[in-house]
Amino acid sequence: MNPKRSLTVTKRVLFELKNDKRTLAMIFIAPIFAMTVFGLGFSGDVHDIKVIVVNQDQGFLNPISHSNVSISEKIIANIDRDVLVVGYGSDVKASIDKVKNGDSYAVIVFSPDFTRTLMMKMQNASYSGNATVKVMADKSNVNVGNAIIKAVSDAVAKTIKKEGLKAPMEIDANDAIYGKGMTFIDFFIPGIMGFVVFLLTTLLTLITFVGERTSGTLDRMLATPLKESEIVVGYATAFGITGTLQTAELLTFGILVFGIPVEGNVGLAFIIIALLAIVSQALGILLSAFAKREAQAIQFIPFIILPALLLAGVFWPVEAIPSWLRPFSYIIPPFYAVEGCRAVMLRGWGLDKVWLDIVALVGFAVVFLTLAMLTLKMRRK
Repeated sequence: MNPKRSLTVTKRVLFELKNDKRTLAMIFIAPIFAMTVFGLGFSGDVHDIKVIVVNQDQGFLNPISHSNVSISEKIIANIDRDVLVVGYGSDVKASIDKVKNGDSYAVIVFSPDFTRTLMMKMQNASYSGNATVKVMADKSNVNVGNAIIKAVSDAVAKTIKKEGLKAPMEIDANDAIYGKGMTFIDFFIPGIMGFVVFLLTTLLTLITFVGERTSGTLDRMLATPLKESEIVVGYATAFGITGTLQTAELLTFGILVFGIPVEGNVGLAFIIIALLAIVSQALGILLSAFAKREAQAIQFIPFIILPALLLAGVFWPVEAIPSWLRPFSYIIPPFYAVEGCRAVMLRGWGLDKVWLDIVALVGFAVVFLTLAMLTLKMRRK
């Protein structure tokens, strides 16, 4: 293989990309647009959820101060008003009807003997009865339902701590090993970076290479002394450069705009995503062999998007995927890029712990490029 001839192919491809404004927009504007849409769409927590509180609690007469104590009122006062918009009702059935009609998301009920039972239980563990906050929520929206339950649980925990009550046990989850103070968006952005690079680089390479086939440019190149390896390496270098530029752009955007923390070496995170870009363009060249025109190339999109979106750990951890489907995650290149990038950015891991992800990505690139060369040889014959 002659590196100079491969470089000639690379220069020609880059020159054509430079004069194609739409393609340039796809390379540099589309990634930022996609990352912004996903980032803003998934960065916010659920808030302003309408709930109805039916407080039937009669309180408890303190034998020492002779004052009526109401733990339920203290719990209600400690509810995070940014999350829940609290309304009040006197009748449980009427309040439930409001949830059924879509006017509210949940009914929170305190029984008449709530405070009394709680106080008696704390004085005597063998006291019969339970002090229970009943939450009847509309769980058709799982995120909203979970947010309601969490808000009530947090209010109960805050009240117990504030009032100096003796709860049967306490959970302390403040001392995080990794990711202390991080939010879902911190977890999500590294994943979406990998997904955007994989998707756009693969599609750009696929469509461009199919265009070369349909226009006859590829056949003319094959008629020259250029070897298949020189053609593939030339194209791979050109699209690898654009993919690497996309990576730098997205990484910078994520850090500056979304404030994503980088606990480890930012250069290592860049290398991992850049390797994914190289893998993606190799896959695009390989897939182009199975499409005779650009319309057929578009048909590959579902087979590119869905596995990467659902199985690569972009939105949720691989551990949440059904066990029988989980092995398929390990044959998807973005999985290794997402895992490696998160490990570096959020855990601060170094090369000694993410080397396996890097080796996997290099392996995918070699396999895809080799297969692409073989398909060109078959075409020449």
